Amino acid sequence: MNIAEIFGQNIFSETVMKQWLPTKEFSEVMNVLQNGGQLSMQTADVVANAMKDWAVSKGATHYTHWFQPLTGITAEKHDSFLTPPVAGKTILKLTGKQLIMGEPDASSFPSGGLRATHYARGYTAWDMTSPAFIKEQACGAVLCIPTVFVSFTGEALDNKTPLLRSMEVLNEQTLRLLRLFGNTTSKKVLPSVGAEQEYFLVDRQKYLKRRDLIYTGRTLFGAKAPKGQELDDQYFGVIRERVGAYMKDLNEELWKMGITATTQHNEVAPAQHEMAPIFSDANVAVDQNQLAMETMKRVATQHDLVCLLHEKPYAGVNGSGKHNNWSISTDDGLRLLDPGPKPNENLQFQLILACIVKAVDVHADLLRNAAACPGNDHRLGAQEAPPAIVSIFLGDQLGDLVEQITHSGVAAGVLQSGKLDTGVSTLPVINKDATDRNRTSPFAFTGNKFEFRMVGSSDSIANANTTLNTIVAEAFCEAADILEKAHDFVHDAKTLVARYMIEHSGVIFNGNGYSDEWVAEAARRGLPNLKSMVAAVPALTTEKSVALFEKFGIFTKAELESREEVMYETYAKTVHIEAQTMIHMAGKHYIPTVIQFVTGLANSINAVKAACPTADVTTQQDLLTRCSDLLAETHEALAALEKVVTETMALENVPEMANAFHDQVMPAMAALRAPVDELELLVDKDLWPVPTYGDLMFEV
Repeated sequence: MNIAEIFGQNIFSETVMKQWLPTKEFSEVMNVLQNGGQLSMQTADVVANAMKDWAVSKGATHYTHWFQPLTGITAEKHDSFLTPPVAGKTILKLTGKQLIMGEPDASSFPSGGLRATHYARGYTAWDMTSPAFIKEQACGAVLCIPTVFVSFTGEALDNKTPLLRSMEVLNEQTLRLLRLFGNTTSKKVLPSVGAEQEYFLVDRQKYLKRRDLIYTGRTLFGAKAPKGQELDDQYFGVIRERVGAYMKDLNEELWKMGITATTQHNEVAPAQHEMAPIFSDANVAVDQNQLAMETMKRVATQHDLVCLLHEKPYAGVNGSGKHNNWSISTDDGLRLLDPGPKPNENLQFQLILACIVKAVDVHADLLRNAAACPGNDHRLGAQEAPPAIVSIFLGDQLGDLVEQITHSGVAAGVLQSGKLDTGVSTLPVINKDATDRNRTSPFAFTGNKFEFRMVGSSDSIANANTTLNTIVAEAFCEAADILEKAHDFVHDAKTLVARYMIEHSGVIFNGNGYSDEWVAEAARRGLPNLKSMVAAVPALTTEKSVALFEKFGIFTKAELESREEVMYETYAKTVHIEAQTMIHMAGKHYIPTVIQFVTGLANSINAVKAACPTADVTTQQDLLTRCSDLLAETHEALAALEKVVTETMALENVPEMANAFHDQVMPAMAALRAPVDELELLVDKDLWPVPTYGDLMFEV
């Protein structure tokens, strides 16, 4: 395989456009991409025809407007290029109107009450900033046109529209700051993102025997295997042959669609792995991450595997997250989060850093909300991932810089990176970074970017980046408002940096975020600790949040309220499905199996006593008693779960229902799981109705 030859062969990139478009139309497209505006309909027709011809040359028969509704996954409706036949013949066609706009049924997607059910019209609109691509699937090759999705009345019904709005706002406000520092050459600022994607693989035949994996993506029952991740031998371990074959095919599919998958390795837990791409513009990174998750699942089936993207497929071992590496750069190559060799003398970097610290401190609740999804409740704060408390890690070098500024107003010096001599004469002396990494921090500075580690593995990164872009834009805007009136810019900028650092340094924490001591210290500092999704949802509609998003035109109040409703509904529906699945499995699988086992035990005891009255059957009797007691506990817990689910579903208020699922149904589910997991360790494996954790994690 030659990566350079296959890379990007299925995307309608700038290079491909230049080959397929006339010079005039290509120039118009590039002008709109770089400066904004709209294509003329004449040019749109030319672009659409060229895109169709290119796609057909690649074997495509259909096209689709590919969009990202509030379901967390993508949506697509395929239409062929066929036109009505004349004299038994047809031609293939894609018009500018078909390229630019589509009309899916908006009533069939979550809208949080923005749309009445009987109103159906919604629009998809072509996002020129994300390249069109071809997906090669069992149904054939399909030309996918990235689009936004809005209602008939203009509200955003997707994750991409607010993301694009936030990128424009961040560009505008960052340029204001750069102009104050004398930068007149940079014309555009873009957030860039690299999303590390963790996932599990499981044998498909074993997966099909687990109703919980099929319906919910995670195991709702399961005793710990004798071996988990205790020996630390999974992380970066040798990749198994079957997994390696999957990774090879996955890489090829991703590379063909222009996704720069570059890193692959085993993660900490058995059967857990990671794929990471190179940075790209935020909106492209969001598209590519959604596409990567789709491709992971599709390629897995070709290897008789299933890719699990749930944040916590198995209890007792690490779950999966998605590290959202975020940075901001200019069109002329300036990386604005690079501190340079002397950050103590880099006032522009200090101001940008101070603004980001302020933004995270002021809007910590919104950042937590941006990482909230039902699966992440099983991961955040579970001694394996960032805690639910949002804080910033800056490391030794920048931490010292902040400390100097908060104490004296300026930073006189800077901690330098050192050398690391291994003591082996044939090995090189290593140039150390000035700062270690901190895997327990939710928002960590890692050299020239921030790593937002809280996002769940199954979740879209769109919300996280929309929130990051917006809160940072607000901080930049407020700083620019002050400094544009400055009489002594340098003096006033230094004063503002010191003020922001003093007022907001409480959000900076370089220690162990997993410790109980940090939870207590964070409470003392007044940092929010939103431990669950339902606790984080209200952050969307606080006065502070509404003012923020409306000020910059990211969301209206109605759009925020609708997203709040969607989040509550998503949580309630997800937990309801899980509870119903547990009820099904306990009643149809586990209880009958245990009855069969204890009946066999009883018959065995009677047979042994009949054959030899003096034989010691204490072991069998003890096992029979333990299993019978656990069986009774299971039956009681099952009845309790059924009751609380029925009561919760009778609630009419959606937030009340979501909270009831969290506060009452989830504990009832845990109470049902406990005796079943104990029984798994007692009942004959040949009788046990589903594959165990050992089967699932170690037989891939």
